[in-house]
Amino acid sequence: MANLASTYRNQGRRYKAEELDVQVIDKRKRVLGAEHPDTLTSMPNLAFTLKSQRRNEEAILLMRKCFQLRKQILGPQHPYTETSLKAPNKLQMENRNSSRTLNASLSCRLHTCKSPRHSVNKS
Repeated sequence: MANLASTYRNQGRRYKAEELDVQVIDKRKRVLGAEHPDTLTSMPNLAFTLKSQRRNEEAILLMRKCFQLRKQILGPQHPYTETSLKAPNKLQMENRNSSRTLNASLSCRLHTCKSPRHSVNKS
């Protein structure tokens, strides 16, 4: 199911991917337990699906939660824990960069852009 969710996400079928990601987390919690490493692995998958839906804040919060759980369960030096530490920061940086790009684009559309390549020749 997790692989199918990933395939859906890659195909742009983000809401179907989210549905499956949530099912995977629920089933893994029920069968393996909430603290099992495989259950924790399914959390970033859902976070990436949320990010693909531009639900960046939710994705970042979920990744932070995953990091805290991995740190508690696997230990701070475990490779999965270290990866989980980097992921929310990366998502946050991408979120900031996309906001800047959007703001610059809006500025140009509103003709307030000061960039020489976007200036309109009024001669």
